[in-house]
Amino acid sequence: MEVKRTQAQRTAATRAALVVAARPLFAEHGYAAISTDQIARAAGVTRGALYHQFAGKEELFAAVVEQVEEEIQARIAAEIEAAAPTDVDAMIGANIDAFLAACAEPEVHRIALIEAPAALGWERWREICFRYGVGNVERVLQSLIDAGLVADQPVRPLAHVVAGALDEAALYAARAGDREAAVEEARGALRALIPGLLTR
Repeated sequence: MEVKRTQAQRTAATRAALVVAARPLFAEHGYAAISTDQIARAAGVTRGALYHQFAGKEELFAAVVEQVEEEIQARIAAEIEAAAPTDVDAMIGANIDAFLAACAEPEVHRIALIEAPAALGWERWREICFRYGVGNVERVLQSLIDAGLVADQPVRPLAHVVAGALDEAALYAARAGDREAAVEEARGALRALIPGLLTR
């Protein structure tokens, strides 16, 4: 017997289908080159359905960026969980390595680092990055402080500084001619910088 979906379930399914369809299009062609008609066709919905769920292409793209950022932070959290909880260097290194590895992937690189600042504007893009990134960094720092492995200090401003360093390192690598070499340079700089920020 077929179970009827509620309106909320149908809405959620349509939104999810649009995000799933839009993400590879934005990653391959860029934000400006893709139309709402193309996205709607790829999702198997009407253009009207797209505009019913999202105010426009920018809002749909923002949802894609949010999804990418959420996935990045989930990957980082998993790597940190796998690191030795009493080893500060291992936990910091896991955060740095997982973040840079994610940002080096073509889809993440194009959507999160190249298209997002241009399509959403610098302020909105940074707000999304910080909403996900700062929270994750803050949790790691607080766990290190609680364990007595890092000096007790206000964690929120420290998390913003560390997250800012991570984001700038990723942007440096994203715009480099030799991205692989730039990632290694950024990794070395972060591993030298961040431990020094945690002591006072």
